[in-house]
Amino acid sequence: MRVIAGAHRGASLKAPRGQQTRPTSDRVREALFSILASVEGAYVLDLFAGSGALGIEALSRGAADATFVDSAAGAVAVIRENLEHLGQRAEVLRIPALRALACSPIADRQYDLVFLDPPYRLASSLGPELSSALPPILAAEARVVAESDRRAPLELALPLLRERQYGDTLIRVHGAR
Repeated sequence: MRVIAGAHRGASLKAPRGQQTRPTSDRVREALFSILASVEGAYVLDLFAGSGALGIEALSRGAADATFVDSAAGAVAVIRENLEHLGQRAEVLRIPALRALACSPIADRQYDLVFLDPPYRLASSLGPELSSALPPILAAEARVVAESDRRAPLELALPLLRERQYGDTLIRVHGAR
């Protein structure tokens, strides 16, 4: 796994060991960032961050700041290691994603870009809670990127802007309002 473009282009990234984390493939990340176009100056929240690849890719492409959230100790350690390897500073929190949305410092901020990549087995059950918890932290023109299995999609009650399928992976880009 590597950073696709930007300041850290070509840098390798580590992923947490085991089957718990399923990093977004380079091919899907490249396609996703083509859809998003510019992320320059964006404030990014990477929920269910895993390796941190999505948020790190955004930072590499000019995002102003990123916050990474994951509940697994191994994932948090790998995110910190990846950031340190790149000489990149960012906030990394070990807390369940839904709880993080209601807690400071996340609840006190507005984000321009939110990545949601929950475990595929949980995605279809998280939609209602995420749909109600996300709006207070979204900037007016925010985009929310949801990655899930096409057979059990993460359904959000936010305006759908784009949808693409890459094998079994479904990417949906939602607007804030």
